[in-house]
Amino acid sequence: MTSDSFVHPYIPNTAPESRAAMLSAVGAVSTDEFYADVPAALRLDRPLDLPAPFVAEQDLARHVRGLLAKNRSTQERLSFLGAGVYNHYVPAVVDEVIGRSEFLTAYAGEPYEDHGRFQALFQYQSLMAELLAMDVVNVPTYDGYQATATGLTMSGRMTGRSRALVVSDVLPAKLSKVHDYIRAHLTLEHVPTAGGTTDVAAVVAALSDDVAAVWVETPSATGAVEATLQQIADAAHAVGAVVVVGTDPIGYGILTPPALSGADIVTGDIQSLGLHQWFGGAHGGFIAVHDDPRVVMEMPSRLFGLAATDVPGEYGFGDVAYDRTSFAHREEGKEWVGTAAALWGIAAGVYLSLMGPAGMAELGEVLLARTRYAQQALAAIDGVTLDDDAVHLREFTVTLPIAASVVVDALRAQGIEPGVVVGEHRLLVCVTELTSQADIDRLAGALAAVTASDLAAEEQNR
Repeated sequence: MTSDSFVHPYIPNTAPESRAAMLSAVGAVSTDEFYADVPAALRLDRPLDLPAPFVAEQDLARHVRGLLAKNRSTQERLSFLGAGVYNHYVPAVVDEVIGRSEFLTAYAGEPYEDHGRFQALFQYQSLMAELLAMDVVNVPTYDGYQATATGLTMSGRMTGRSRALVVSDVLPAKLSKVHDYIRAHLTLEHVPTAGGTTDVAAVVAALSDDVAAVWVETPSATGAVEATLQQIADAAHAVGAVVVVGTDPIGYGILTPPALSGADIVTGDIQSLGLHQWFGGAHGGFIAVHDDPRVVMEMPSRLFGLAATDVPGEYGFGDVAYDRTSFAHREEGKEWVGTAAALWGIAAGVYLSLMGPAGMAELGEVLLARTRYAQQALAAIDGVTLDDDAVHLREFTVTLPIAASVVVDALRAQGIEPGVVVGEHRLLVCVTELTSQADIDRLAGALAAVTASDLAAEEQNR
């Protein structure tokens, strides 16, 4: 069967007559014309190597079930994996609320009719603003990576400058995404870190009057909490640069929010706030700023606030400063804003309203305590060392006496995911409130046994 006569059972309008009618309507001879702007070197010029489609629905369902059965969730295995997606507890009421028909649809999790959605998102923004000690928080963007990238491009527009300093250890995936997003506007320059956190002296040396932003990650890619943010901010502000902080909001019930230490724009992901891991995570990005029109008007994403109605004394909820967005300016917009992650904002709002200030403070204390206990338990193993002495929240790295891949393979066979390999002998370990003391002890015991056995085998082979 040729491609011209093939009708795909899953894809509408693949019948030859339908294809011909669509090509005729747009004045094209073939679909190749649609890809004229794609360089020839990037084209595959052959069919994709895909299996034949299942014609019968029951056969397709069986095949998909077989694929899904290969997955193992963190409810089935003891997991110390982090690096951007975290195993926090999600209260049952969160799922109940976001499953309601006035919030949930098949498209973007946000119906176009407002049956309380705008108010729920306004409440989410208000709760996030209180947690972060900021004034203005946006409706969620796609994810925290985009949010941080947007924070940096905002700084470029505000200052008219083209350099941005990266002064923290950043997750490689995040660094790649941010670089890809901002490369047409800003040049990223890396300032080496010291002891797991920012080297303030190196930052001061790198600053000049052409720096648009200083980008700080706290906790960093290794979970290190930045202790010198105020010094960094003072130095950046002295040359007119904007301080952009990428963070995870889960710890700010107990940690000092970046806004109180000089941050101008605070960004990050809300996955930790009531969103499941879901084999890659539900993600939504937040951008938080002070109530400064110069900054607020550079935010490309939607903001919901109180709005007056035609009836005196009544109010509703709707877009604030709508003329900032690409919805209003279209191709002339400062940044493109499209399908967002508004449903996850409602989920995070429900989570924060349930936790309250006391709950978030207790959670922060638990995370700090569990992290420190895990560090001490692993560092007590012969040959295992902590990579720095910074304060860590949730994640930290250790150097092992044997290859990290060997440890992962051995412990995975015991139903334990010990962490993410970040170097030949380095492992990134993550704990949350769902990681008990017994879980940490089990990891330490298994790690100690594997390292001792491997080192003994090496000694015997000498």
